[in-house]
Amino acid sequence: MIETPRLTLRRASMDDLDDMHRVLSDEKAMLYWSTPPHGDKAQTETWLRSMVEADPAVSEDFLIERDGVVIGKIGAYRLPDFGYILHSDHWRIGLASEAMIAFLAHVATRPHIPYLTADVDPRNPASIRLLEKHGFRETGRAARTWQTHLGWCDSVYFRRDFA
Repeated sequence: MIETPRLTLRRASMDDLDDMHRVLSDEKAMLYWSTPPHGDKAQTETWLRSMVEADPAVSEDFLIERDGVVIGKIGAYRLPDFGYILHSDHWRIGLASEAMIAFLAHVATRPHIPYLTADVDPRNPASIRLLEKHGFRETGRAARTWQTHLGWCDSVYFRRDFA
């Protein structure tokens, strides 16, 4: 568990289903996600179970909790690929940055994680700014890398080294 002034980052459990469904069914939050917003809890349950059961040797993933309610997730489901999502009700008040600082400080103590990578839709400038603010550097771009509910999407690739 990782504590910040306003947040707790902690491992997921199946008891988090309702809160994570609220996040993963939020159309604004899911706009640039690799899947459309979750239409039912069964879809979220499958997603959450994969997070709960992930092999800790290749996963470093946390839920973001505020005032006892899960409002998002941050981490690497499959190292070194890093990602995050925050319910749109919690945007623009510094919570994503606060979670990022805590997560990166945690990862920096893990010698088996020399770097993290991120893949961002170039139409998502807020996410790009967040990564750049916290030391991620662009390493490349590619066209038509993901086919999602938006159609074909491009990618901007980022990396942050810890060595």
